[in-house]
Amino acid sequence: MADVIQLLPDNIANQIAAGEVIQRPASVVKELMENAIDAGASNIKLILKDSGKTLIQVIDDGIGMSDTDARLCFERHATSKIRKADDLFKISTKGFRGEALASIAAIAHVELITRQEQSELGYRVVISGSKVEKTEMIQAPVGTSFCVKNLFYNIPARRKFLKSDPVELKHIIEEFYRVAIIHHEIAFTLHHNNNDVYFLPKGGLKQRLVAIFGKAYNERLLQVSEKTELVNIEGFVCKAEVAKKSPGEQYLFVNNRFVKSNYLNHAVKGAFESLLQKDQYPGFFINLTVDPETIDINVSPTKTEIKFDDERLIYNYLRVAVKHALGVFIVAPTIDFTADTNFISSRSSGMERDHTQKQTFSSAGFNEASQLEKENLKNWRAIYDGLSPAKASVDQQEAGSEVLTLKSTIDPSEGHNPLGLVDTSTNIKEPYQVHNRYIITQIKSGFAIIDQQNAHERILYEENLQAINDVPRPVQKELFPETINFDVKSAHIVAELLPYLRKMGFEIEHFGNETFIVHGLPLGLQGGTNAGKLIEKLISQYSENLELQLGIPENISRSYAVSSCVKRGTPLSVEEMLLIIDKLFACQAPYISPTGHKCFINYTLDELKNKFV
Repeated sequence: MADVIQLLPDNIANQIAAGEVIQRPASVVKELMENAIDAGASNIKLILKDSGKTLIQVIDDGIGMSDTDARLCFERHATSKIRKADDLFKISTKGFRGEALASIAAIAHVELITRQEQSELGYRVVISGSKVEKTEMIQAPVGTSFCVKNLFYNIPARRKFLKSDPVELKHIIEEFYRVAIIHHEIAFTLHHNNNDVYFLPKGGLKQRLVAIFGKAYNERLLQVSEKTELVNIEGFVCKAEVAKKSPGEQYLFVNNRFVKSNYLNHAVKGAFESLLQKDQYPGFFINLTVDPETIDINVSPTKTEIKFDDERLIYNYLRVAVKHALGVFIVAPTIDFTADTNFISSRSSGMERDHTQKQTFSSAGFNEASQLEKENLKNWRAIYDGLSPAKASVDQQEAGSEVLTLKSTIDPSEGHNPLGLVDTSTNIKEPYQVHNRYIITQIKSGFAIIDQQNAHERILYEENLQAINDVPRPVQKELFPETINFDVKSAHIVAELLPYLRKMGFEIEHFGNETFIVHGLPLGLQGGTNAGKLIEKLISQYSENLELQLGIPENISRSYAVSSCVKRGTPLSVEEMLLIIDKLFACQAPYISPTGHKCFINYTLDELKNKFV
């Protein structure tokens, strides 16, 4: 039988290997910026076109390369960082494998221009698909410029799977943050499609965080500083009151390298203890400095995973350091854990009471009639105790319900019922709310159980989509306009969405840079609604939805619905329940919420009857 195993050509092997190192434009940005830092740059400029799909250029003022190094750097496993295997455990640079530039050159058109300070002329290399097309001596400033064009031009399948420009830009900015935050001693600039996005001058860590995330962070940050024989911990955590519902601004570094570690992230969150609700996540920006010989960073191609000699001890040190920071800045004492009126205490006691009641109810022993009779009265009391006003208020606080009142812009007397589900006869029974979460209402064939949050999401989604595409929603003017300062990324999103927000009932004026003035909010919001928090939640949800590749009207309508709907745990009046029912069944698609969950389920009388057989 003939031999069938062959060596792959270098260009094919490089393209395959590139798939591990370069997944998207953000991967190129990461590798090139890290190379610039390793070159000792004090100024780094990132230039993008079409979210990196057309152009990624990184310019630095580092030490530059000789002409020989400029040619050799594109060879696989060519590196200046290590010489022997033992060097892997003494690494202080970002890169060391010598894979990144070879991978990039295999799947893009690359131009390298570099010059060392002692050289009169620079050197230019043009390479495409791992093939060197041109080399020449040219005039150039000291430093290095990498220009990467048409990423994945020779792998159409990979290029086809790139996401939309906003999604790819989001990933690039995230990589930009991971490098720029920890290297605040370096000045960074970011340009996208000829627009200035970021200019970050040299400074301290706090100044860098404020420059990236906005002026509000100046008051949010608490310093963390702890020195031990094993690890030095430096950085900032955000105050508990600005914790978010998703892990957003969580940046952990080890020896100035961004790493991902759910285990160590848990150490930070654990330090807050009962200061945070279960579904809240604190922001933090923390660097751990350890002996390079006690860690292994050669775990994954992206080098974002790391192994410690004693990760459990690092966990304990980190948790204690954050806890100490919270105590020093008198965050923990601001909440009186012994007071009956405290939110967390009342929530905890409410949960204990509810747990006790559930145990009592579930232990009734339904198989023994005598025990059932003895426990019957206590069980019914337990059931109805769960409907007390105190419990309702706790549920509402737990839900974090913000904004919408159901006294909305549609008159409930309009009587929409296109599906014919709701019993509109004059002897209709009032709807009933169960555990401040579900609405039970009578229908012709039996009854329906409505999830109030999912239903309201559907209502708001269709209302806002109609406002964007057809008739704009009315505006409720603010007596005192509110000025809001966003971080740069959020400000760009708000500016892009202004035409849509105005149709949805937001009257917002761009006041320059990252500042906006809110003159009015959609009619129907509760009095005293915090415009800044509302819009911040909306933009955060919009950014998360970018991965779904929705159109802008669908995305922003979905984001508003999710961030502003009536939450589970919110008590509703009969009028409000009737309005939800009326408006839900007037929707074009009342069955499913915009997030894909059922809005209601039906039970027929026959189904109910069978439960008692």
